[in-house]
Amino acid sequence: MKPLILPILTCFLAVAHAGTIPQAKPSPSPIPTAAEVETSKSSILRVNSTNQNYDFFRPWMKKAPYSRRGLGALIEGGRILVTAELVGNSNFIELEKPATAEKSAATVERVDYESNLAVLRVADPKFLEGMTPLAIDRGMKVGDSVTIVQLEPNGDLARTLGRITSIAVGGHPMDNMGLLLFRLSAPLQQRDGSFTLPALRNNKLLGLLMRYDARSQTAELVSAPVIEHFLEELAREPYGGFARAGLAFSTTRDPQLRRYLGLQAPGGVYVTDVLPGGSAQKAGIQQGDVILSVAGRAIDQDGNYTDPDFGRILFSHITNTISHPGETISMKVFRGGNVMDIPVLLEARDHSKVISESFVMDRAPKFFILGGLVFLELSRPYLQEWGGDWVKEAPQRLVYYDAFQSELDQDRGKIVFLASVLPTQETLGYEDLRSLVVSKVNGRQIRSLTDLAEAAKHPLEGFQRIELEEDPRLIFLDAAAVEANREKMQHEYSLPALENL
Repeated sequence: MKPLILPILTCFLAVAHAGTIPQAKPSPSPIPTAAEVETSKSSILRVNSTNQNYDFFRPWMKKAPYSRRGLGALIEGGRILVTAELVGNSNFIELEKPATAEKSAATVERVDYESNLAVLRVADPKFLEGMTPLAIDRGMKVGDSVTIVQLEPNGDLARTLGRITSIAVGGHPMDNMGLLLFRLSAPLQQRDGSFTLPALRNNKLLGLLMRYDARSQTAELVSAPVIEHFLEELAREPYGGFARAGLAFSTTRDPQLRRYLGLQAPGGVYVTDVLPGGSAQKAGIQQGDVILSVAGRAIDQDGNYTDPDFGRILFSHITNTISHPGETISMKVFRGGNVMDIPVLLEARDHSKVISESFVMDRAPKFFILGGLVFLELSRPYLQEWGGDWVKEAPQRLVYYDAFQSELDQDRGKIVFLASVLPTQETLGYEDLRSLVVSKVNGRQIRSLTDLAEAAKHPLEGFQRIELEEDPRLIFLDAAAVEANREKMQHEYSLPALENL
């Protein structure tokens, strides 16, 4: 199994430090009974997914299709639970019973890339007859043993015993969303169906494996509380996802900082920033505040509180997992010598207002082609086209914008840039230009590709005037020639369309 860890630069979450529970006495390793073995066989399905990602260098095209194989857990309601990564950008999904090799098509009923979870619905409900849904087991403690389920090539289930080493709030791979993780140690081997693996205890589902490091033999699970939150949101209309507090903080361990603030309380964390338009800012939380408690739970100097189930853990577990979007929690805040209770209405992240999206899935990237100039909106998937070392290899100005987008003026909108140039008569001399951020087109400020497309309808004195943040600073295109040669260019480059807005 290969590690699924993705490089993450920065993210504006209520996560600054991962709180973990102290080590506990390990419990005896369970030995699955014959009944448990048979039940797990009737609850686990092989999931074969054909996926096809979009090409962000040529956004009008898809890359070659490829296959992913994992295991799904049957849960109540005839749904199959898998990780979102397994079925991202899927064209076709097939379920297979390991014992009999019976197959049935399936579709994605709901996917949440922030939590890395998805539920599938089988095309033929009769396919699931005789199978047993798994209940959710959330009562994990550090030191408890778990069973990771894999498949042998012949369809037999293989079980590997692991042990929970820590329970903490940590980043999920797609969006680095701070949610509860179960970390465990387990000597997993490469086997058939290893992309998504269920983790069981007492024949109940306690998580889905989403990352594994073969060198250290450590794994991270999407935890049962996160799965429960996801399933609870599925029962609501509309689906709300996961809330975010929208603030960043640092510890208050420095005694000089505490003296400077006049902070007498033993705990609390210092708010270093608040996300514009986020839950905390709307509630009135300010930079420089000290959060003393959340939802009645006292916060220590590192941002941890005592959870009745998991011990000392980061308070983001309250705001992101325990609470749901639309719920209001109270934050006790120390400000200027005064203590106040501030109600915070929790909301999910509005991705339409994100300057550089951390994932673009199940839809084509936006683009606009003007006379051979290919314009895109900045996103992390575009930067990741430069490979595993994209942080160093991708254009550094774009990497900077993605990394520090929370520090940019939120009114600036999307980062629109010239991605590449298709050689045409109109673009002679511009062929080598790429990765240049656009500031204005025909005198109009550009905050999205929609702005650019609208501005292109109003050339200045017969020319498309494009202003860039870097040299050559200005590009001019003959507006009449661009319009006259649209169909010719589209035909020569076999472009299905010249825009996707």
